[in-house]
Amino acid sequence: MFTRTARRQLQLGGLVRPTRSFSGTAPARADFTHVVIGGGAVGLAIARALASHQPSSSSSSSSSTSTSTTLLLEKHPQVGTETSSRNSEVIHAGLYYGPDSLKTRLCVSGRRALYAFCDRYRVPHRRTGKWVVAQDASQRETLERIHRLCRDEIGGVPTRWVGADEAREKEPAVRAEAGVLESPETGIVDSHALMAALLGLFEDAGGVTAVNSEVVGVEPLLAPTSPSPSSSTSTTPTRGWALTVRDSSTGEESHITTDVLINSAGLGAAEIHNLIVPPERRTRLYYAKGNYFGYGASSPKVTRLIYPVTAPGAGGLGTHLTLDLAGRVRFGPDVEWVTSPADLAVNAARLPAAVAEIKKYLPSIDEAALTPDYAGVRPKLRPAGAVATGGKGFVDFYIREEDGYEGWVNLLGIESPGLTSCLAIGDLVRDMLYGSGRVEGSGPL
Repeated sequence: MFTRTARRQLQLGGLVRPTRSFSGTAPARADFTHVVIGGGAVGLAIARALASHQPSSSSSSSSSTSTSTTLLLEKHPQVGTETSSRNSEVIHAGLYYGPDSLKTRLCVSGRRALYAFCDRYRVPHRRTGKWVVAQDASQRETLERIHRLCRDEIGGVPTRWVGADEAREKEPAVRAEAGVLESPETGIVDSHALMAALLGLFEDAGGVTAVNSEVVGVEPLLAPTSPSPSSSTSTTPTRGWALTVRDSSTGEESHITTDVLINSAGLGAAEIHNLIVPPERRTRLYYAKGNYFGYGASSPKVTRLIYPVTAPGAGGLGTHLTLDLAGRVRFGPDVEWVTSPADLAVNAARLPAAVAEIKKYLPSIDEAALTPDYAGVRPKLRPAGAVATGGKGFVDFYIREEDGYEGWVNLLGIESPGLTSCLAIGDLVRDMLYGSGRVEGSGPL
């Protein structure tokens, strides 16, 4: 499909001069126009959007280089090994995040773009549809609120009520005592194939990928002094960034400069943020590990995604039933707060609690057929706030051009629905830098 393999791995030491040092003033020409930190689905989508864009000379963030160049830095041996590949691989419709949030806006536009992308580039995916099932009057009320918001305020998020007879006919094993709300636009995608496609398109557009490349230092560069109006020569003042990058396999450090810096480091995004800002502006992330459990039995048979009603203020959407593209059933994720994003071992001790949650909507589940499968960690700005429909503690995406730092776009807390939103986030970041007017992301931390 691509002229270069999407799994090409370039070592940073072969791209830049490892002995370079900086004086604190921006050089006449930076090594790169853009550096994107983080090779997950969102970082890849941003890198692809930027590599495909040639900024005009009048752009407020235009490059000092004659041609736009984009570098993607990934600290692991290959891209997409963290949150982007350790999730439910669901294409979300946009039910949960309220009418005015950045998550809703990006999820709805991103979902549309993602289905079109998958069709165009033959990325395996399927519109499975999803049922959200209520078991009591309170949960029914929550579903009614979601349905009204989607119908009357959000737009582009179809939902419909499934009658009791239809529910029994289509999914006889599923219990829904108080109602079923269907989301027909929800689906699943092969996240690995998606990221391979994005990487290939990025490199085909001239982008460069450096793996095993961990950013350990970031320094904003000052603009050179502008000449006086009477001077016979003129230069355009520039801003930029100096990065120290460590080879994760050898420990060797290299130095590069860039006009624009994108922090899309996912689980490590707060660390990059804290390298740049003063102490009073530093932040932290909370790590929500989700344990997944595979299901080895052939019954009960379910043909679509089944979600419980999410509790207000919860850190996740509940232990739900998802399918992979081969039709295999898995359950998860739960929410287990951990101190390290490297804590990826499935916690088998949490299986009994998962079984109790599953049995609420799938009572005939064969407990003996459930086995630990995999785990993923979601980066959160607060230890809760997955949904907005309950109005308690919802936390939106944080995507901003940081005040006082020209040429830096900062992304924090990019969890679900980040995979669904990745293409829309790429477009948003490009438009922040090069749009005709200021494009707003989220509010302050």
